[in-house]
Amino acid sequence: MTYPPSGTAPRDPAPGPREASVGVPAPRRGARTAAVGRLRSAATTEPGRLQIFGAVLALLVVVFGAVTYLEIAARAEAAHDVVTRSQPLSADAADIYRSLADADTMAASGFLAGAQEPKDVHEQYERDIKEASRLLVKAAASTDASTSSHREITTLGELLPEYTGLVERARANNRQGLPLGGAYLRYANQKMTNELLPAAERLYAAETGRLATDSSDARRWPFLSLAAGVVTLAALVWMQRRNYRRTNRVLNHGLVAATAAATVVLLWLAVGHTVARAEMRDAMVHGQESLDVLNKARINSLKARANENLTLVARGAVLTPDGTRDKYETDYGTGMKALAAQLAGAEKLADDSSGSKPVASAITSVTEWQNRHRKARTTDDRGDYDGALKQIIGPKGSTGECFELVDGALRQALAHEQGEFDTAARSGRGALGGLPAGAAVLAVLGAVAAIVGVNRRLSEYR
Repeated sequence: MTYPPSGTAPRDPAPGPREASVGVPAPRRGARTAAVGRLRSAATTEPGRLQIFGAVLALLVVVFGAVTYLEIAARAEAAHDVVTRSQPLSADAADIYRSLADADTMAASGFLAGAQEPKDVHEQYERDIKEASRLLVKAAASTDASTSSHREITTLGELLPEYTGLVERARANNRQGLPLGGAYLRYANQKMTNELLPAAERLYAAETGRLATDSSDARRWPFLSLAAGVVTLAALVWMQRRNYRRTNRVLNHGLVAATAAATVVLLWLAVGHTVARAEMRDAMVHGQESLDVLNKARINSLKARANENLTLVARGAVLTPDGTRDKYETDYGTGMKALAAQLAGAEKLADDSSGSKPVASAITSVTEWQNRHRKARTTDDRGDYDGALKQIIGPKGSTGECFELVDGALRQALAHEQGEFDTAARSGRGALGGLPAGAAVLAVLGAVAAIVGVNRRLSEYR
């Protein structure tokens, strides 16, 4: 019989695949089990429970501060966008529309005046074109290339030179007394009416829609923050009540400080957001809605004036699709009806005398404008073209005089409502200004205070 050498232990057989696979997780399970055991053991003693409660309270306060910071920071950013981006872009889009419509009106007015176009009319046309070009460049720099607004801006940038080229050809032919000038002007008006102004209107609608979205985002209630605040405050009050029942001590300075910090954040959150929400809503209801109606009224007045001028330029050469009426006279009537309806709406929206007085003045001037227009049409129908021309573009007693009064009143009303919007929107943004940072700081202080308060209680067991 053969024996192994002395002092040498028998070699164990190599572990099988099953033994190797179950041997690795054993330490992990053991560590996890030990940790759970220690936690259970700690929870059965008062010091252990206090440590757990302190950690939970500190976590709740920190979570409350973090959620408040994130939610209010998002709403403050939306309110900032309303003031600095959305509303200014909406106003610029309205000004682009107005400048284009006014340029078309000035082009027709200058053409009607004859070969020697009035200097002030030509200068106003040039200012309108330059202003529209400047605002298009500004809007392009503030919009993303993938948005619909940017596409409309590109369209307007391409069409505007075509329009101005047609107007220059109309002027050149008019100076030479050639009837072809009227055809060029009508073609320019068609390009403005059918292509440029619709693109400008779509741009205005897109930017106004973005303004409404930003305002809605700024006004959304921070439900998560409010719920976290209520839960945190309830937990802190419960902990103090527990502490009182076990020790008969009314106050724990640390827990009181943590409760005070959470209460301040919760009240600041509720009051600050309520104020911001009210101010932003006021900006939209009493500011932006009035601005929207007034902008449309002013644009319709400009389009009506251009159609009134073109009625004399075309002299009945352009008819409605059914061939029964003068197209420009029909469009003038449609525009004046829309203008009257929008002015009535603006008068209802005006919430003070500074806003209602210019609108009332515009309504009175529109009524007089329509009366003078009817007289001019009667004069033209009798064959007195020169007499009708004076009643349309003359310096005294003409429809042009009424148009200037309407435009001036609307300009005044728009300036007032813009001021109302800016004041309310800035106030709403200000109500949220320091809240995110303040909530974060107070949350950190509250968490530290909660830990200090619990540790003070723990020291009694040492």
